Amino acid sequence: MNLLNYTLKYLSIALLLVISIWAVLFYLNMIDEVQDSLDDGLENSKMLVIQRVEKDSGIITRSGFSEHNYEIKEIGERHGLKFKDRYRDTMMYTLNEKDLEPFRMLTTVFNQDNRYYEMKVVASTVEEDDLVRSLLYSLIWLYAAIIISFFVINHLLLRKIWTPFYQLLRRLKSFRLDKDQGIETTKTDVTEFKELNEAVNGLVEQSVNTYGSQKQFIENAAHELQTPLAISLNRLELLAENEGLTDQHLESIGLVIGTLQRLTRLNKSLLLLSKIENKQYGELALLSINTLVRSLISEYEDFAEMKSIRIQLEEEGQTSLAMNKDLAAILISNLLKNAITHNVNGGTVRILITENVLMISNTGAAASLDQEKIFKRFQKNSREQSSTGLGLAIVKAITDLYGFRVKYSYTDQHHIQINFK
Repeated sequence: MNLLNYTLKYLSIALLLVISIWAVLFYLNMIDEVQDSLDDGLENSKMLVIQRVEKDSGIITRSGFSEHNYEIKEIGERHGLKFKDRYRDTMMYTLNEKDLEPFRMLTTVFNQDNRYYEMKVVASTVEEDDLVRSLLYSLIWLYAAIIISFFVINHLLLRKIWTPFYQLLRRLKSFRLDKDQGIETTKTDVTEFKELNEAVNGLVEQSVNTYGSQKQFIENAAHELQTPLAISLNRLELLAENEGLTDQHLESIGLVIGTLQRLTRLNKSLLLLSKIENKQYGELALLSINTLVRSLISEYEDFAEMKSIRIQLEEEGQTSLAMNKDLAAILISNLLKNAITHNVNGGTVRILITENVLMISNTGAAASLDQEKIFKRFQKNSREQSSTGLGLAIVKAITDLYGFRVKYSYTDQHHIQINFK
């Protein structure tokens, strides 16, 4: 749900609550005003009737609700002296409706010729059921009209006001650190948007500078390490050829050489990752994945035979892609090497090629790996000392570079599948 609709949702709920409270207060106030108005009218009617009685006392005997809106009867002096005017709601039968209808009644006492009379004066009032129903319908239409107005204003006026924010959001989505560029912001007179643009520009500039420094450091460090590593290995190999060394010395030199060789592979892998992420492999060629897989299988046959692993190739379709030749070879080579390295003695590696899909399956540990971590750097799930933990990270970097999808799954075997489309 976008911000405008999210705001509209809570605004609608708040408005409904406010209108409901207002409706109750309005209804109570309106009823009170209606009753005050009726009471004033009843008071006036009372005074008019008393004036008429003073002129014609026979009105007392001729009074009654059947003919007039008042009724008069004589009462005792004691009761008359204590009586106070009283207003109340009542129901009376009407001929036109042929049903009981609501009336407002004033009961009062007056003195005429030292005799006390009780008089009841009535006036028709509104039906509360009809009033509530009409008020409810009116409020529903009012609420609907306000919500529609809010919706129109939201999508016309407010959307225009929020244009700088949405433009900034689109540019942030398309922003990439490796392109080494800032974000162009939209000019606006809104203070909050100005502050947001300044904060984003400052953050982006700092991120680009930091990324550039880190990238350059990795490249320089990887390049600078290659030469001393190569020199150290050569010197150790020459030292190992010295006939005066004991077996213990030769074993120690062998361990150091193994460590330096692993460090060399790690350095090359990090340099390769840096080049992939910096998109330094720009040359493209139309390659046959089927042909490339068959070629790499022949190169890894000896490695597989050392662990008695059988490689099976199943081609159910032909796949050709426009890729850098070196990256395509690295991609498949890393997957194949990973399937052999993390396999068991006497296990199998199954390679399935269909149209636009490559899947490599292998036997191994009878447990699923963590799908969230398997393609991250330095994730090692085996005790292989030669493993750098960067093989699948390189695979992920290459697939991301070309927009391929790679996923891991486990049934009875471990499966890594690449969808080239």
